[in-house]
Amino acid sequence: MTRVLVTGATGNVGGAVMRQLLRAGQPMRAAVTNLERARTTLEPEFGAQLKTGLLELVRLEFGFEDSYAACFAGVSACFLMRPPAVADTKRLILPAIDAGVALGVRRWAFLSLQGAQSNPVVPHRAVEKHLEQLGASGEISYTFLRASFFMQNLSTTHREDIARLSDIFIPAGSGKTAFIDVRDVAAVAAKALTSSDADLERLGLHNAGVELTSAEALSYTEVAAIMTRVLGRTITYSSPSPIAFGLHLKKQGLPLAQILVMEALYTVAKLGLAGKLTGEVERILGRAPISVEQFVRDEAAAWSAH
Repeated sequence: MTRVLVTGATGNVGGAVMRQLLRAGQPMRAAVTNLERARTTLEPEFGAQLKTGLLELVRLEFGFEDSYAACFAGVSACFLMRPPAVADTKRLILPAIDAGVALGVRRWAFLSLQGAQSNPVVPHRAVEKHLEQLGASGEISYTFLRASFFMQNLSTTHREDIARLSDIFIPAGSGKTAFIDVRDVAAVAAKALTSSDADLERLGLHNAGVELTSAEALSYTEVAAIMTRVLGRTITYSSPSPIAFGLHLKKQGLPLAQILVMEALYTVAKLGLAGKLTGEVERILGRAPISVEQFVRDEAAAWSAH
């Protein structure tokens, strides 16, 4: 079996994709920015796979061409995601894709976002267009995983606010959001990366984009109510202004580019444009998607007040 490369392997989605592949015995290569830190992070869970070589670690920094050859050589498929701090995808990510294609990577699963196909402003669209051009020429096969809002953002990016302040500090107003658990995204990604060509066609994943959502669209008031019930303590939703939200993130040390992307995404939710539901997860995986309530139960420890 040839290797699959997973970018963002120590993050929410990349880590979930890595777990899916390794559970299936798929040899893989994890692309990380800091090898020593990544090994320390991954060793407790994946020490056996690292020891046997089923899992390899390799350095990848978008924009640094000297890191591309070691990443892509000997790889048949790549799970590609845009690092949150990378806004200039044309300069930093597209050349890396071209390097991968030149080295023989033929199948690409790109983590995009819901509605990217009709939103030229988001940085994901430039990546999609580039892969579409390569796919049209027959050089590669691509799948766009157009995910709705990750449930896990609540247990990572917004974890401290919920743990310490018991508040969801997000400027989404009363708009409903179609959430998705990253474990469902990872399960679809694994199929896109490892299925036979025939199964890829059958599942509608060959040179296609699939919008991945859970089965329910919820406001953050409703999410807070679910968290209150499951966690056994009151969780509020304050719905701050975009300015207050931006200043809050700046104090936390987030880069401006990432703050602006988050502001844009929550504005879409506030306008009521983030609630579209699809049945793609159930169609592709043959089971219902993970619910917000199940996610909160599984991640309850993340919000324990320290």
